[in-house]
Amino acid sequence: MSLELQVSGPGTKGFMSSYLEALALVERLHRLLLDVIKDEFERVGVLEINAVQALLLFNIGDHEVTAGELKSRGYYQGSNVSYNLKKLVEMGFMHHQRCEIDRRSVRVRLTPRGREIRDIVADLFSRHAEGLQAKGVLGTEGIEEITSALRRVERYWTDQIRYIY
Repeated sequence: MSLELQVSGPGTKGFMSSYLEALALVERLHRLLLDVIKDEFERVGVLEINAVQALLLFNIGDHEVTAGELKSRGYYQGSNVSYNLKKLVEMGFMHHQRCEIDRRSVRVRLTPRGREIRDIVADLFSRHAEGLQAKGVLGTEGIEEITSALRRVERYWTDQIRYIY
């Protein structure tokens, strides 16, 4: 039995169907984003780093952060952040240093090599933004509307998590 059939009330089935479609689309878009990044790295001949790691480097940018901050700031949405940080340090894309105040905490920042990866991803995203506008796929108003709606869903879900605990 699908979730659609378990919901009752006027107009609820249509909304539930659209909500489930939106959830599936967000999930597919994330996977597609990783595929787009992977394809770009194959195109430019960078094969030692995966798309998740490249996106992590992009999101860190010029900041210096702890592993905990990566998740709390929304830079990383995975369960294996420690593994990816360790690999990025081993491959020379990130520096790590124990925090002077809390020796248990490790702060990370990009190396010059990590900034090169960040720049590749930034260039890719820049080309995509220009292409979306140039081809009339999405304009400023449309992207602002999508972003606003997604932020409202994010706040709602965050409130649900807080309510549970």
